[in-house]
Amino acid sequence: MPRRPILAVLLGTVLALAGCSGGGDPAPSAAPSSSAADAAFPVTVRGDTGELTLDAAPERIVSMSASATETLFALDAGDQVVAVDSTSTYPEQAPVTDLSAFTPNAEAIAGYEPDLVVISDDIDGLAANLDTLGIPVLQLGAAESLDDAYAQMTTLGDATGHRAEADALVQSTKDRIDAAVAAAGGAGEGLSVYHELDPSGYSATSATFVGGIYSLFGLTNIADAAGQDTGYPQLSAEYVVDAAPDVVVLADTVCCAQDAAALAARPAFDTLPAVQSGRVLAADDDVASRWGPRIADLAEQVSQTLQG
Repeated sequence: MPRRPILAVLLGTVLALAGCSGGGDPAPSAAPSSSAADAAFPVTVRGDTGELTLDAAPERIVSMSASATETLFALDAGDQVVAVDSTSTYPEQAPVTDLSAFTPNAEAIAGYEPDLVVISDDIDGLAANLDTLGIPVLQLGAAESLDDAYAQMTTLGDATGHRAEADALVQSTKDRIDAAVAAAGGAGEGLSVYHELDPSGYSATSATFVGGIYSLFGLTNIADAAGQDTGYPQLSAEYVVDAAPDVVVLADTVCCAQDAAALAARPAFDTLPAVQSGRVLAADDDVASRWGPRIADLAEQVSQTLQG
């Protein structure tokens, strides 16, 4: 997995990665589930770039978004997915290919004969290139809030003929998050949190889907006061030390081998209240960076960290 691929999506930044995207042999045609086949089509859904009308339930979906891939499988639409990009590492059933989300190749994607392509970022004119090839594109960028994440689940449900499953998924995700917050018993009230996307200090403010989770626990996000015009500011080490967060969530454990010990070994970081109290959550990078249904997993882990 390339260094911080999901972070690049969150920041809307194209990484200059070596090599180019390609594609193996197209996967065999997959039939949609009965719920998709029986759904009422045509259906019109709204993505980041406007409305998209689908005349029939898609049977050959290519997902170029790791978050969308997780959601599609959680919606029981996995049988309709024939290919995903190289960052879509979950669930195990996802048909991973060498399609790159950062140097996308429209012709390679077209090789899978998709009747729907889902993307998070329109890199290098990918949407227009696919449109030229007559392939429908649904763009769903990084969720800016929990409500946005839920809305994307609903949109994907509508687009695939799985609206009932989408409604159930949204409700179960909300219920799990609510239960996690309740279990914390207000332990986060009055405490501050630092969410680390990588060791260079990229973080996430309250104006993001992950920041929305912290707000539910009553946590004050130290990145909010950084004064940067982005939901994902880069904080200096001095800023973090001065902010003295009570809780630290490391979303760079896999990419960058960070954990509580590595955090404490940084100059002056051993003075952080989070380090001294043991409230350092070494989260899975993907769980803490994707806006699919596993946002509930992150909420539960935050709750456990607050409860000690």
